[in-house]
Amino acid sequence: MKNQKLPLGFTFSFHCQQTKLDESILVSWTKGFNSHGVEGRDVVSLLRKAIIKRGDFDIDIVSVINDNVGTMMTCGYDDHHCEIGLIVGTGTNACYMEEMRHLELVEGDEGRMCVNMEWGAFGDDGALDDLRTDFDQEIDAGSLNPGKQLFEKMISGMYMGELVRLILVKMAKEDLVFQGHTTPDLVTNGQLQTSFVSAIENDKLVGLVSAEKMLRGLGLDPSVDDCVATQRVCQVVSTRAAHLCAAALAAVLRQIRDNKAAERFARRLHKMVRRLVPDCDVRFLRSEDSSGKGAAMVTAVAFRLAIQHAGRQRILDALRLSQEQLLDVKRRMGEEMNRGLAKESHDQATVKMLPTFVRSMPDGTESGDFLALDLGGTNFRVLLVRVRRWKRRSVEMHNKIYAIPQEAMQGTGEELFDHIVHCIADFLEYMGMKGASLPLGFTFSFPCHQSKLDQGILLKWTKGFKATGCEGEDVVTLLKDAIYRKEEFDLDVVALVNDTVGTMMTCGYEDPLCEVGLIVGTGTNVCYMEEMQNMELVDGGEGKMCVNMEWGAFGDHGELDDFSTDFDKAVDEHSANPGKQTYEKMISGMYLGEIVRNVLLEFTTKGLLFRGKLSERLKTRGIFETKFLSQIESDRLALRQVRSILQHLGLTSSTCDDSILVKEVCSVVACRAAQLCGAGLAAVVDKIRQNRNLPELKITVGVDGTLYKLHPHFSNFMHETVRDLAPQCKVTFIQSEDGSGKGAALITAVACRIRDQMGHISTE
Repeated sequence: MKNQKLPLGFTFSFHCQQTKLDESILVSWTKGFNSHGVEGRDVVSLLRKAIIKRGDFDIDIVSVINDNVGTMMTCGYDDHHCEIGLIVGTGTNACYMEEMRHLELVEGDEGRMCVNMEWGAFGDDGALDDLRTDFDQEIDAGSLNPGKQLFEKMISGMYMGELVRLILVKMAKEDLVFQGHTTPDLVTNGQLQTSFVSAIENDKLVGLVSAEKMLRGLGLDPSVDDCVATQRVCQVVSTRAAHLCAAALAAVLRQIRDNKAAERFARRLHKMVRRLVPDCDVRFLRSEDSSGKGAAMVTAVAFRLAIQHAGRQRILDALRLSQEQLLDVKRRMGEEMNRGLAKESHDQATVKMLPTFVRSMPDGTESGDFLALDLGGTNFRVLLVRVRRWKRRSVEMHNKIYAIPQEAMQGTGEELFDHIVHCIADFLEYMGMKGASLPLGFTFSFPCHQSKLDQGILLKWTKGFKATGCEGEDVVTLLKDAIYRKEEFDLDVVALVNDTVGTMMTCGYEDPLCEVGLIVGTGTNVCYMEEMQNMELVDGGEGKMCVNMEWGAFGDHGELDDFSTDFDKAVDEHSANPGKQTYEKMISGMYLGEIVRNVLLEFTTKGLLFRGKLSERLKTRGIFETKFLSQIESDRLALRQVRSILQHLGLTSSTCDDSILVKEVCSVVACRAAQLCGAGLAAVVDKIRQNRNLPELKITVGVDGTLYKLHPHFSNFMHETVRDLAPQCKVTFIQSEDGSGKGAALITAVACRIRDQMGHISTE
């Protein structure tokens, strides 16, 4: 086997501190070992160094364990009830399976972990001083490690023979045996081996013969009484050792019993254990193959876990993006932006770069009361915005949120807009303004083609909307028709804007450097101020206009195929709009939970999670909501709370390890989404910088959306990606605290101001 590289388990039976399975720092030598330069160092590293120095074979050290752990694993392979390992030989030690909730040195509170007690040091703090005899103290004083391993020195085979020898010397000096005589061999350390003690105790008659033979070997001429006394000394010493071991073991059993609420073991230990813990049954198995087999078993388990870990990482690696890949996404986004701006390639472009006809920001002279509607997802808002001249930052707002029922989202367009108008009427009555006629701005967060500010042809529904009779129609006309059918009030629809434009306008009201609006919530989109000379779809070559990119459709022609995974394909296939909004489905809140669910299904099917057991709820599409990602990745959330979320998904038997893995999956999926979003945004700010031929650009991005605001790490991942991919742009991010509805009202206010100014000039 010399040329094979095999996994190796290392049984190292000394006091060590472990932080992981293949690393073990020697705390102190015991059992007579005292090699220099080892204490305080990793024994696995020392073994690896020795193997490299030898140079004629190679092994993979997977685990290092104590011999008692190996003994427990060996016996546990044959008997699943085995939960304690006990060594009583040259030295002594014990290990047992402790509840994780009691292990304060290790993270996690679910399941159990094997604890290496290192009980040989029990008493080093004086706890056994009232039980230790002069003989024990003499043995300790003459040992290699005085004051250490005191319990071991009262029990283990390394010291038992010496303890008998010291007692015999004492008895001889007091003229109780050997007619008061001693010999040089009797008073010499180490002359009486523990094996002699075992032989003397073997049987009364055979033991007496063994005692006589041993004593004559020490130069003594023993009588029968001397042999009987020697046999009795051996019995007393070994009985004390056994009883001390039993007492310590009883404490371990009591701990396990308390942990398990009085669960009983299978067989009895022996008479002393029964006396000390009468309500416990214990079964002992002798480890016939020594602790080496146990080390191999630990190695086999570690090897299995390593293979499973590698399998999980191979799956997750498909969702991890390198710097080069992100730069490629940025480059491709830039190319699609240019295609969308050009008249010749616009129809084929996936990023439509739609003109919004928003060309001015508020200047502080706007004044009046304005209504705003905000439709961009499953919720719909109606707002009353009161703007007072010169009172910047003091806009007064009132709003009310209404739900869009599923039947309205996927029914007829007439039903959808009738519901919207019903909500407006309810709001006006709520505000005590029933029948009022006000200028209105309509935030409509779906792809539209605009030829003027108050008109927008819906190109296609997204975000799960499928209302019929709307695509290809002017949504402002559809709204006006619904108002007319209601016959309760009249409104002057001044502006139709996208939620990104509204967000940019809201943040631009606070920060004049804000020229980009970003939404990362149920869906995702971006707008920014583009140079008119680059916009071939609009007449005029001077100044700037806000462009609604509709970047969610980026990738619909295959631009992202080499970054798309099987999980993305599964989400797309079962979505309301297969083959569309590819980029949005890799980023936005509507889809991330479903991506995670598909990854968890893959893990579980391959036996890498939840012990390979699928729950029916986990098989249900849409059950893993994106809000769970934010909750699971919260730094304040303990693993026990993560497990409660999994139990909500029907995974009632999930473990602490399962919770850690689910958290990793959520992190990888959210990180990829943030990086993809950051790569696209880097393309936008770099284009603005290049448009203006600047060596460095300072710009602010206004952001709205629940994913950006509520996910604990999404914003940081995105900011970092923008910094890395657009180093010549100094980008500041501010959150739109008032949502995109306020922006629609501000655009309406600006439009009314400009309209009034134009009317005044015309009158003059």
